[in-house]
Amino acid sequence: MLGKALILVENLSVPFDRRVWQESTTLRDAGWEVHVICPQGTKRDTEAEAVVDGVHIHRYPLKAATGGPAGYLQEYGTALWHTLRLARKVGPVDVVHACNPPDLLYLVAKVLKRQGAKFVFDQHDLCPELYLSRFDRGQDLLYRGVCALERATYRAADVVISTNESYQQVARIRGGKKPEDVFVVRSAPVVERFHEVPAEPELKKGKPHLLAYLGVMGPQDGVDYALRALAKLRDEIGRTDWHAVFVGSGDAFDDMVALSAKLGLANQVEFTGRISDEDLVRYLSTADVCLSPDPLNPLNDVSTMNKVMEYMAMSKPIVSFELREARVSAGDAAVYAPANDESAFAKLVAQLLDDPEERVRMGKLGQARVAGPLSWENSAKNLLAAYEHAVKS
Repeated sequence: MLGKALILVENLSVPFDRRVWQESTTLRDAGWEVHVICPQGTKRDTEAEAVVDGVHIHRYPLKAATGGPAGYLQEYGTALWHTLRLARKVGPVDVVHACNPPDLLYLVAKVLKRQGAKFVFDQHDLCPELYLSRFDRGQDLLYRGVCALERATYRAADVVISTNESYQQVARIRGGKKPEDVFVVRSAPVVERFHEVPAEPELKKGKPHLLAYLGVMGPQDGVDYALRALAKLRDEIGRTDWHAVFVGSGDAFDDMVALSAKLGLANQVEFTGRISDEDLVRYLSTADVCLSPDPLNPLNDVSTMNKVMEYMAMSKPIVSFELREARVSAGDAAVYAPANDESAFAKLVAQLLDDPEERVRMGKLGQARVAGPLSWENSAKNLLAAYEHAVKS
């Protein structure tokens, strides 16, 4: 056994958190004893303790925040208390691996560092940019507090894992980390989860085409942009030959359902909530065009969108806004509307609906990218290198 690793994650349960689960099983296969502390799920991952495929999972009850920043302070305080409690139960570890948000888990990592652990900071989100993009409060006192927490996390970390080169640059410049202490470990689709099945025309609800969105529905995720673009596809371009499905959930879900009705889209837009993997691949296999409507903001421009990777794994063409990391991920597997331009987004959807050969070409390009340079196999090597470097540091 190489050692004992403890992974801390607050915003999703495990194994539902696909990235954390991939990391856990990769470390397990390499010879690490892996423990994970995370929240309990609502419909799955509900047991307080479980051993899944050799990974030890310790879960705690957590109520997701509602409302403004005060709700998050309550959520994060509860999570921090439970995480520290369970970390003490797990006992001494060789590596503590904290995944943000929030940038508070370094407090638990510092306790474990005093017991000899090395600290790997897995930066899933840039929290200062997330704050600006989500709350639209500007650089106020809370924003400065978020920046301070990020700096403290960087200082405490022996190694930083970045999800892409943009985050890697932030860790080096804003975080002051040495280049040799920062490793890029990209998120990648789980190949076993994303596989094409025969298309089911009935999912199109009698229309020639199906448009699909997969992902979280939070204020910064752009579902509202997608809905307004679909209204423009109908009203400005005169296209009603489509049905759209929005798969996923989040704290903006109810607002998006209401917006769809307000825009007169209720008969053409379907919201499924979270669904099984089996149903997910049915929808994506049937989809003609997939939507990545994340608007340009400080966070989205430099973040890798999991939905883009998953669309490519399913060989689907993508319509996106012009974002730096969207182009890095998708390349020519997507077409790009000027940032936040809903009319242009709608026009690109229409163009792809009219060009089945181009859709096939783009889909093949995307699938080749996630099977090759963007595959988890390549990311796994960097993850193990990061751990080796941490242990030796």
